[in-house]
Formats: sequence, C-alpha cells, structure tokens
Amino acid sequence: MIVLFTILLMFATDNLVNAKPPEPKEIKPYAEDWYVTPEDIIRDIIFPAIDKRVIKEYGGKEASGFGWQQQRIVNIIYNNNHSYDISIRIQVPNRNNNPFEYAKDLVKVRVSPSCDSPKIGCSHGFKVEVLDYKHLNE
Repeated sequence: MIVLFTILLMFATDNLVNAKPPEPKEIKPYAEDWYVTPEDIIRDIIFPAIDKRVIKEYGGKEASGFGWQQQRIVNIIYNNNHSYDISIRIQVPNRNNNPFEYAKDLVKVRVSPSCDSPKIGCSHGFKVEVLDYKHLNE
C-alpha cells in the first residue's frame, strides 16, 4: 500500500515539475497605472519652494530638509492678478532628533502660472514664492 502510494505521488509531482510558466503580461508604462489627485500636482509644484524655506527656518539641518511632511492643504485662494495663494500645514522633525516629535508649521505659498494675455490683462512668467511661514506650536 505504501509503495503504491509512493509511486502515485511520484507521477503527480512529475507533472507539476514539467508545468509551463504563465505567459508574461504586457508591461505598461508606469504613468498609465498612476492615480494622481489635484493635491499631488499642487504638492509637486510648491515642494521646492517650501523645502528651501524649511531649511532656512530650521538652520539648514539635514533632518528638517529631508524629514518634513505635508499634512494637508488648508486653503486655496484665487487672486485678481491670476495667481493662487495656497496655505499648507506641514510637520517638521523636532530639533531634538526624536523621531516621534514634530513641529507643526503653516506655510502660505503664491503660485503664479505664466500668463501673457491682453484679454485678461496679465503678463508674467511662472513663479512660486513663499509669502508667509508660521510656527504653530510655539
């Protein structure tokens, strides 16, 4: 009985060994699989300006420049000069290098898309500038 069971087991596993691997799926470009929100786009545009300001505010420490995180966009205001004021709440690692302590800050950034239109009366290039920086937990 044991010999018969062993022989059957050998034939069953032999079929599994000779099985063909599944055909590879078509590789799609990475961008087609992305899900991007308007908040992601805004973050990508204003990130460099905020990054420079955070490093300036916290004395150029590496932890502040690489460790700050966006919490959320608080407000977006459209201005008459065809620019947008975006207020964003961020967290910056504490100066004590404690991984669980963050300083909470509010940054107001103005984004001016390039515009050259006599119809709407604007003529300026693309610009991102930090208007205001507040430390919320001081």
